[in-house]
Amino acid sequence: MMSCPMTQKPSADAPLAYRMRPCTLDEFVGQQSIVGPGTPFRLAIEKDSLQSVILAGPPGTGKTTLAMVIAEVTQARFTKLNAVMSGVKDLRAVCTDAEQLFTSLHQRTVLFIDEIHRFNKSQQDALLPYVESGVVILIGATTENPYFGVNAALVSRSHVYLLTPLTVEQIVTILERALSDERGYGGNIRMSKEAVEHLATIAGGDARIALNCLELAVLTIGKNISLTQAQKIFEKRSQRYDKSGEDHYNTISAFIKSMRGSDADAALVWLFKMLESGEDPRFLFRRMTIFASEDIGNADPRALVVVVSAWQAFEFVGLPEGEYFLAHACIYLSQAPKSNAVKRAMDNVRHFVQTARSLEVPLHLRNAPVKGMQEQGYGEGYLYPHDEEEGVVPGHYFPAGAQPQDFYLPSDHGEEKGVAERVRKAKAIIRTVEGR
Repeated sequence: MMSCPMTQKPSADAPLAYRMRPCTLDEFVGQQSIVGPGTPFRLAIEKDSLQSVILAGPPGTGKTTLAMVIAEVTQARFTKLNAVMSGVKDLRAVCTDAEQLFTSLHQRTVLFIDEIHRFNKSQQDALLPYVESGVVILIGATTENPYFGVNAALVSRSHVYLLTPLTVEQIVTILERALSDERGYGGNIRMSKEAVEHLATIAGGDARIALNCLELAVLTIGKNISLTQAQKIFEKRSQRYDKSGEDHYNTISAFIKSMRGSDADAALVWLFKMLESGEDPRFLFRRMTIFASEDIGNADPRALVVVVSAWQAFEFVGLPEGEYFLAHACIYLSQAPKSNAVKRAMDNVRHFVQTARSLEVPLHLRNAPVKGMQEQGYGEGYLYPHDEEEGVVPGHYFPAGAQPQDFYLPSDHGEEKGVAERVRKAKAIIRTVEGR
């Protein structure tokens, strides 16, 4: 049995996740690289010498819990604000009180701001002078990437710690503690090991979800819970996916990199994670359409045709059968030979266009629709490729005064190997013009 040393113990009627919140660092499960024995952050907490920090990570990974542990051990005054419900007025009031306390008693204030990314720029700016002077020790918690969601000035004045989702084994430890600890069920609930592992698995790395599931299971099933009973209530894994948040970008990145790496199985995993989480299928088709040219190009010219056709079929059919077309396109792109020659050509020619001394069109490439233009030399010397058996003629097609350059460099992958040979033969003829 464990007892919590918190001065304000949670009520027995409080939610299980709240009652089971760790009270000490020894109780804290997970994030050992951050708060494990001997780590700088842990030593700073134990010595009450903490500087401003930003704790970033998915829900249920321990951000608020760490702040509450700090509240128990610090000699500083501890104040908590939630960015969703607080404004500049609340911030200024807390910071003004902190400044007076520091001036009169030389006592600092630990200010915990949950969901700090919800504050706008002016609200975050209001904190800067107090954090910089050390009057306020900021603990900011965010589920977003702090380098995007928090002002750079605040980030630079804080230590940033990135918390990761808990493992199944770590969540099993938390659930077993809830079953045995006096703050939880004190050993009065019998739950099979398999059922505990099932709850830990579907929680998706979120300790709060796992404890909420356990509480619901006890309320609906009773004191004896088997795997079959737990599975009836909780069938699907919790998906940590926000269509406008960081995990959205992380997942689409994993999807594209899996296709680029030619791992169709992994690409399907990320594809269906997004679909199951409610992602717009058209967003996925847009990304695959770009991929077909950016990462495959002429190594398999049919790739773009397949994606566009799959998209069109999806528009005809819709969900759920439309998932076939998404999977079809995903698998085709994953197994296709890869080439980024189109992207490299674009980058190379864009640099040329931006840095060239002149982009003047040579006279022989200009149209001469009226007599006066012909007299000025427009179109003079132009050779018509279709008049030649090879369909290619010697010619200067670059801007006037510019030397030819090789922007498009085909790979030896897939059909682009044949393209490379055709390009080589064409250039051998084209660049026989005098001075080329």
